[in-house]
Amino acid sequence: MKFRSTMVHPVSHPDRVLSYFRAEWLSLLFVTIFGLIYNIGLLAGPLYEGRLAQCLYDILRGRQPASAMSRLALTYVGVIAVVQVSRFLKRLYVRVFANNTSRSMKEVIYGNLIHESKSSLESQDVGAVMTKAVLDADACAEGMRKFTTEIFDTGVALVSYIALLLSIDWRLGLLCLIFPPISYFIANRMKGLVTRTNAEFRESSGRLSAATMDRVSGALTYRVFGCEPQRDRDYEAHLSDYEKKAVLANIWAGSMPPLYNVISMSSVLFIFWFGTRNVAGTGWSAWDIAAFTAFLSCYTKLSVKSSHAAKLFNAVQKAEVSWRRIVPLMKRPPEETAQPAAAPALLAVKDLGFSYPQNPNHPVFSDISFAAAPGTVIGVTGPVASGKSTFGKAFLCEQPYKGSICFAGKELSALPDAVRQAIVGYLGHDPELMSDTIRENVLMGTPDHSAEGTYPAAGDALLDSVLRAVCLDREIRAMPDGADTRIGSGGVRLSGGQQQRLALARTLAHPHPVLVLDDPFSALDRPTEEQVYRGLRQTAGDSILYLFPQMDQVIWMEQGRATVSTHQELMRSNPEYRKLYEIQTSGSENVKGGGRHA
Repeated sequence: MKFRSTMVHPVSHPDRVLSYFRAEWLSLLFVTIFGLIYNIGLLAGPLYEGRLAQCLYDILRGRQPASAMSRLALTYVGVIAVVQVSRFLKRLYVRVFANNTSRSMKEVIYGNLIHESKSSLESQDVGAVMTKAVLDADACAEGMRKFTTEIFDTGVALVSYIALLLSIDWRLGLLCLIFPPISYFIANRMKGLVTRTNAEFRESSGRLSAATMDRVSGALTYRVFGCEPQRDRDYEAHLSDYEKKAVLANIWAGSMPPLYNVISMSSVLFIFWFGTRNVAGTGWSAWDIAAFTAFLSCYTKLSVKSSHAAKLFNAVQKAEVSWRRIVPLMKRPPEETAQPAAAPALLAVKDLGFSYPQNPNHPVFSDISFAAAPGTVIGVTGPVASGKSTFGKAFLCEQPYKGSICFAGKELSALPDAVRQAIVGYLGHDPELMSDTIRENVLMGTPDHSAEGTYPAAGDALLDSVLRAVCLDREIRAMPDGADTRIGSGGVRLSGGQQQRLALARTLAHPHPVLVLDDPFSALDRPTEEQVYRGLRQTAGDSILYLFPQMDQVIWMEQGRATVSTHQELMRSNPEYRKLYEIQTSGSENVKGGGRHA
C-alpha cells in the first residue's frame, strides 16, 4: 500500500507558508479580481451618501424635483448590489482557499504522524498530538485566510479611502491620517502579549485533551479502585487552567479593536472643526454639503477598517504560534510502496545489544548471538522486566541497536522501511484492533480487497484459514453477523482471549519470513494455547517464529544477560529456567513474563 497525497493542489514545500499560497493560485486569482471590485466599489458609499445629502438639500431649497432623489437612490442601490455580489464571491473563494489549505496541512501532518515510530508517538503527549493535528492546522489556515481577506478588506480599502480623502482636501486628509498609524504602532507593541497568552492557551488545551482521554480510557479502573473523586479533581484543575488561559488570550485579542477604533476616530474632531470652515468658505478648500458628508463618511469607514487591522494582527500572531508547533511535521511525507512478503532466508543475530538513549551505560540486554533457518521456532523467556519485549522490538529497528541483525545477508537497520516491513511481522501486547468488522480487522490491506469494500472468494478463503488456525472460526460463526460483526473500539465487544487470537489471525493473514510474537497466548487457557500453537506452526511453517514453550532454541534473559541454548540443556544447567518452566507446565502459578512470552 502506498501513501499518496490527495491534496486538491499538492504543495511543493509544506514547511513554507508561501507554498500554500502558490498551490491555491487560482482561488487567489478570483479573490483578487472580486476583492478589487468590492473594495474599490466601497468608495461608492461615501460618494453617493454625499450626493444624496446634497440632493436632499437642493430638493428642500426647490432647486431639484423629488424624482431626482429616486433616480439617484436607484443608481446607488444598483452599484451597491454589484459591490455586495463581488464581496460574496470574494469571501467564497477565500473560504475555498482556507479549506483547501487546512486540508493540505492536515494531510501533511497525518502523512508524517503515520510514518513516525510507535515509540516516538508514545513519548509525546497525546493531547499535544491531537492539538497539532487539528487545532493548530486550523489556526494556521484561519490566520492565512484572515491575512488574505484583510489585504483587500483593510489594505486595498484603506488605500482607496485615503485617495478619496486626499482628493477632497489633502491638508485635512493628512491631518486626520495621523491617528491610524498610532493604532498600528500599539498593535505591534502588544504583539508579544498576544503571542504569549495564545501560546499558553494552546499548551493548556493540549493538557486538557490529554486529561480527557485519560479520564475516559481509564474510567472503569478509576471506578473499581475508588479513584474517581481524585481524577475528577485533577480534571477540574486542568479545566480551570484551560478556562483561565482562554479568558486571558481572548481578553487581549478582543480588547484591541475597540481601543484602536477610539484612537482612530479621534480625527473626527478635526473634521467637524475644519470641515465646517470649508463649508463656510473660510477653510483650506471650498466645500458643499456633498463634499463634507463624503469626507466624514469616508473617514468613518477608514477608521473602522483600520481597527480591523487589530484582528489581522491577532490572527497572524495565533497562526505564528500554531505554525511553530506544527512546523517539525510540515515536511513531505515519504511515499513508500509496500513490498510483497520477502522470501524465507537465514536470520543471523550477532552480539545484539540495546540501551535506551537516556541510559546508555545500562544495557537492557547484550551479546545475543544465534542463527535461525526458515521453520525455526525460538522461545524467549526470563523474569519480569528482563528485556524480552525490548528484544522483540529491536527487530522493528525503531531505535538503534548494537551488534547486527542480518536477514539474507542484509542488515535490517540499513534497509528501507518498506523493505524491512516486508521481512518482519510483529504482534505486541496490545492487539490494536480497529473499530470495524472482524473481516476488515483480519484482511486489512490485502491485495484482493476491492475498492467497494468487499472481498472476493480468495479473501474469504484466507479469512477462514487463519481464523481456523487460531481456533476462532467456530466462535465467529456463532455470532449474529459472523465475520461481519463489528467489534467496537479496540475490540471492546470481544473477550481478551478473542482479541488476542483475532490479532494473531491478522498477523498470519499477512505472512512474513520473520514473526515476532510478544506474549501471544497470555489470555488463553492451556488447551486453547496448544491448539493455536499447532495451527500456528502449520500456517507459518516457513517463518522464523519467536514463541514458547515448544521451541527449537531458547533465549534465556536475565539482568541484561542472555543465554542461547536448547530447552533440554537449560533444564539441566539453569535452575531459574527449570523452575519457571515447571511453574508454567504445572499451571500452579501464572507468572507474567514467564515461559509463554515470546
